[in-house]
Amino acid sequence: MTTKQPTTKNQDMARTESNEFRIGTKAPEFTLINTVDDKNYSLNDLKGTKGTVIMFICNHCPFVIHVNKALVKMANEYQQKGINFIAISANDVENYPQDAPHLMKQLAKEENFPFPYLYDETQEVAKSYDAACTPDFYIFDAELKTVYHGQLDNSRPGNGKPVTGEDMRLALENLLQNKPVIEHQKPSVGCGIKWK
Repeated sequence: MTTKQPTTKNQDMARTESNEFRIGTKAPEFTLINTVDDKNYSLNDLKGTKGTVIMFICNHCPFVIHVNKALVKMANEYQQKGINFIAISANDVENYPQDAPHLMKQLAKEENFPFPYLYDETQEVAKSYDAACTPDFYIFDAELKTVYHGQLDNSRPGNGKPVTGEDMRLALENLLQNKPVIEHQKPSVGCGIKWK
């Protein structure tokens, strides 16, 4: 993993890589409000029977916009197999009002998110996961132990590569088939989380 420069508020397109998150680490517990139905949910309420995908995303980041449709497709497919998806936004909404909860709800409806879109107002959850960028992806097994923390695939806005989700799909298939964890996990790349 490369050392990242701290992002400033003007560097919306500055590329930030995800931090290292050791495989086997237990998912930190949380309870957050789901902007879609305005109810609070804990990780235990939302986890899947076979696995759980936690994604730190936001409304305005071009890296997230680039993959939203693929995330919806993947979630629709894998949630039927016992792997639940959870999206969380932790961005500072005072300086980035386009990421405000009412707009999160609107985006979730527009994109037909089949997963909850939680708001981490205090940013404590993002910190507990050492999240760094949007999107930042984590896959946990049935016991909520980390099996994958890396990119969706090699596609980025403007690089001409199709969004296939191949890296995460491989990790999910390995989990479902009880195969070993992927050894070389490439970090996700996106906009830095907008810290307060």
